[in-house]
Amino acid sequence: MIFFRNDYSEGAHPKVMEALNTTNMKQTLGYGEDEYCAAAAEMIKNIIQRNDAEVHFLMAGTQTNFTAISAFLRPHEAVIAPARGHICVHETGAIEATGHKIVAMPTDDAKLRAEQIDEAVLFHCDEHMVKPKMVYITNTTELGTIYTKTELLEIRERCDKYGLYLYMDGARLASALTCEENDLTLQDIAKLVDAFYIGGTKNGALFGEALVLLNKELMPEFRYILKQKGGMLAKGRLLGVQFEALFKDNLYYDLAAHANKMAKQLREGISALGYSFIVDSPTNQIFPIFPNNMVAKLEEQCTFELERAMDETHTCIRFVTSWATPEEDVYKILQLIKELQ
Repeated sequence: MIFFRNDYSEGAHPKVMEALNTTNMKQTLGYGEDEYCAAAAEMIKNIIQRNDAEVHFLMAGTQTNFTAISAFLRPHEAVIAPARGHICVHETGAIEATGHKIVAMPTDDAKLRAEQIDEAVLFHCDEHMVKPKMVYITNTTELGTIYTKTELLEIRERCDKYGLYLYMDGARLASALTCEENDLTLQDIAKLVDAFYIGGTKNGALFGEALVLLNKELMPEFRYILKQKGGMLAKGRLLGVQFEALFKDNLYYDLAAHANKMAKQLREGISALGYSFIVDSPTNQIFPIFPNNMVAKLEEQCTFELERAMDETHTCIRFVTSWATPEEDVYKILQLIKELQ
């Protein structure tokens, strides 16, 4: 089978596995207080040029999101998010389970618009409703789109206007930062958001996300919430070791650049064959529209996700490339699509 279902099914990049194997018998303090987590945190703070930041390492994206949001908000406070955001559609109500409502704003490209923050805040006007206190965005989004620096600045301005925290889900942040259309850096993001996380699971790590806290209001007693929500790993050094390996010699960016390159070849090849997409995605997730009979035939030789039915005869599917996608697989699937026309 040709695999374009997701970007996290491979174990880990060989350099990450080598680092884990080399340090396998080391004995350190637990719960993220070891030398490897400290070193990885310093690497990240140096990259974003924020020595005043706090870096916490967690296992997975959903865990990172509900731990952070539950720590940052009071019981009556809510988070504004695009309706396609991960916390809205792929986390089984994890945020609501912590007692916080998500104010979901409709969007065609999974990106939140600055004016939608105005709409959400102004509608929730008194104590008979939840009080919006945070804006949640993902970069890349669930449709593979990205935020520009101008868009992020506009969102930041609205957050400042209404006293809202700005939180960025970075599960696929590396893909956003290395795509051709991107004009943001990690340093820019660190200046414009109150907290964000750097995804490792979907970019070469065995598992792991690095949560970066930038607003001092969010830092006090965060480790209490981290422990309470099950986010404090006893063998925490396993996370630090991986992020050290990822940020050594530019590996983190190189892996995402490869995934983007494979997706670009796939996107251009499908477009050349005459097919369209539901959204213009410049990163490692693409969403082509094919006739239903072709989708059924493709499923016999390729694994991918169904996005949604477009009409009675056409379906949008999702192809995802990863750091480990062989170029040969791109050629194979393009040839298969051509043969099925």
